[in-house]
Amino acid sequence: MRVDGGFAACAVLAFLPGIQAEVSINKSVASIWEDFKNAVDCGSCQALLGGLKLVSGFGEQFMVDVLTGVCDISKAEDSDVCEGIIKKEGPALHDAFQALHIGSHSTQTMCANLIGLCQYPKVRSHALSFPSPKPKKSRPLPSGKPPIKVVHFSDTHVDLYYETGSSYECSKPICCRVFEDKYAPGITKTPCGPFGNPRCDPPQELQESMNAAIAEINPEFSIYTGDVVAHDVWLVNQAEALDSFNHTYGQMEKTLGVVYAAIGNHDTAPLNLFPSNNVPDGNNQWAYNALAEDWHALTGISSVQAADEFGSYSAIHPNSNLRIISYNSIFYYKFNFYMYQEPMEKDPNGQFEWLIKELQAAEDAGQRAWLISHIPPGVADHFHDYSQYFDQIVQRYEATIAGLFYGHTHMDEFQIAYSNYADRNYNTATVMGYIAPAMTPTEGPPSFRVYEIDPETFGVLDYTQYIANISDPGFQEKPQWLPYYSAKADYGSKLSPPVDPNAELTPAFWHNVTVAMETDPSIFQDFWARRVRGYHVTACEGECMTTEICTLRAADAQFNCVKPKPGFNFSKRDVHAVEEEHHCDHAGLAPLLGKIARRARVARQMEA
Repeated sequence: MRVDGGFAACAVLAFLPGIQAEVSINKSVASIWEDFKNAVDCGSCQALLGGLKLVSGFGEQFMVDVLTGVCDISKAEDSDVCEGIIKKEGPALHDAFQALHIGSHSTQTMCANLIGLCQYPKVRSHALSFPSPKPKKSRPLPSGKPPIKVVHFSDTHVDLYYETGSSYECSKPICCRVFEDKYAPGITKTPCGPFGNPRCDPPQELQESMNAAIAEINPEFSIYTGDVVAHDVWLVNQAEALDSFNHTYGQMEKTLGVVYAAIGNHDTAPLNLFPSNNVPDGNNQWAYNALAEDWHALTGISSVQAADEFGSYSAIHPNSNLRIISYNSIFYYKFNFYMYQEPMEKDPNGQFEWLIKELQAAEDAGQRAWLISHIPPGVADHFHDYSQYFDQIVQRYEATIAGLFYGHTHMDEFQIAYSNYADRNYNTATVMGYIAPAMTPTEGPPSFRVYEIDPETFGVLDYTQYIANISDPGFQEKPQWLPYYSAKADYGSKLSPPVDPNAELTPAFWHNVTVAMETDPSIFQDFWARRVRGYHVTACEGECMTTEICTLRAADAQFNCVKPKPGFNFSKRDVHAVEEEHHCDHAGLAPLLGKIARRARVARQMEA
């Protein structure tokens, strides 16, 4: 491993004990910036982390100042954005670097996840224990009874400070706010409409419009897979987060019936940072308590349970045999700095143990179970180790789990779990994961999904995606929420033979859809366009198509075929080139480090 540049910051500080702190900071900034420029492979990336670890040894504030200086040099963001993000998340990153062991599994993982210069290390084996052997049961057949409707929506990100008429072009992570006078209504030539813009988080009016459309459908209940708070990540604090909770969930309570919700990575302040009980200085209890009260109002579930379980809960839907389990997937998120320990915790907050207990109770009672959460386990954003451990639970309780439901990607996607990832076929497909697109219009028109659900097995018989076409001239007067496509009509009809109209959309069905994509690439291209609801559809052929089909067949992230990319791994969310450096959902300090690395790479090439 290279050791010169990565340790330069420490050398500067060690030999200048009497110099002013500002000079030491400036020299350290220059040294770390050089380390970013020299990071070209896994070894030099870990050397960069070694330099940052040594900087962290001079104190939390010193590290914050150094990183802010490096961000300013790179021009990765405006100075106020650099300062705000690093001030909020820097203390957690400082703690992470203090706990890191350079050359370890954790630093290789960090270089893969944040900088994209290491390959993902091999998953560390850990066998979960279960209270009873797996029974010889199979998925129940559809009951044939009239289906019920369930709505799934996600990633609302309502911006309480959205200002109609302000500019949708700006230099900040989100626009449609008056950050400077030139962005003000009446001055800007690029005004935001009253119902939103693709470069902005949505206004309250868009959520109200969507809620009204959902209410007209009159579902049995709805599921919401998280991310309430807007993307003003350099500004948001606990007060703003609480205001967002109150507004978003308050609007649901006024308009919708029962809503089962999950916590998102934006649903705290600072975002992404969800410490386990083993982190002495971290505490998100204020967010858990507030969300628990909001969820109690929507479902009647015990608010104490949701608060005590760190944003997770289990509830039996009234007059049914359906157990809905909402779990906190942010413990397993690659941007959660608190998880970069050596060794990494095997079961943060005992949540895997809790999931096993809940699913065992469902199995013993003859219930069906839905698991709802924010981050899908198979995406590149999920720690591989935790994804594999979660998959053990899914495989053990495959006969009990009727479906997995997620958000986060802002895309219309799905993931299939298999009993044997070395032999992925319709016989080994076991459990289906549905990923709903966002209301937030940054990756496509605002959207929600309506499932047709068997009232006894709670299997998904079909779903219809609804969108409000933001490009429609009438959108800014009154969004029209219209059906976009039907899974059974638009995918089932392409199979041979076509799927039975009364059949469940089983994991085997979805595997066969992916086979049809390989056989007839036009089916894949239709999926590729639907994933962004027809908005700025990029080309994806050849290797791109092969990789994307692989990700659909990978509810266990280690098998998703995604390879780290130097600078930062955007994986499946490279929606279009203009968004790559302006991507809302990849917000916060972790992706900022990747952006700095990209800028450093460009600087190195220009100097060559």
